[in-house]
Amino acid sequence: MTQPHTTTPSSPLPATVWLLGPRDPGNPPTAPAILPLWAIDKIRTEFTRRPGRTPAPLLRLAISDTDEGMDARTPCTQDTDPDSQHNASRTTPVLLAELHPATLPTADVHSHYGNEEQGAIDDAWPGFFHRAHRLLRGNGLLLLATRQRRDADRLTDPLGLLVAGARTAGFRYLQHIVIVHGHPVGDRIVPAPPEDAPPGLIHSDLLVLRAQGSRP
Repeated sequence: MTQPHTTTPSSPLPATVWLLGPRDPGNPPTAPAILPLWAIDKIRTEFTRRPGRTPAPLLRLAISDTDEGMDARTPCTQDTDPDSQHNASRTTPVLLAELHPATLPTADVHSHYGNEEQGAIDDAWPGFFHRAHRLLRGNGLLLLATRQRRDADRLTDPLGLLVAGARTAGFRYLQHIVIVHGHPVGDRIVPAPPEDAPPGLIHSDLLVLRAQGSRP
């Protein structure tokens, strides 16, 4: 197994592994999507439906462009529970951003407007987390889905940069979920990676972050 070059922080990220269930559809995701449909269904169950609470709408972003004005070019779909559509506008959404690894910067990028709330003015990648925090402030959830990419024959892990950027904007890291592209057969996993994944890579990563309260 190739040992990836990683920018993940030195402290280990607590990880949970999600595997395809026996009744789940096993089709791999099609670009620009990162996650298979069974993982999207599990996200709905785990993060948008809480006992005793109105189900939260799931906003899905497919980010394949991080240049200025990226928001205008990023497709967004809203996935709302049919039983709670009349309350959707009053419920803080869960924001799922699928980040294609080829579009992510390989080094930390700073906003021209600083690291505080005015960073949301920046309409390129550096301001993304600030804009997301404005939408989700008050304990809303941001889910980031991505995977490693191959640079000069080495796998590069973007998770460290993503967590650092999210923390700068006021998010708290909660969980790292490893989503396996494959299905178990006996005591082994039969790979079913996306077509555009680098050779040997059979998982994607899902980071769970929570927006802290209002910033000064």
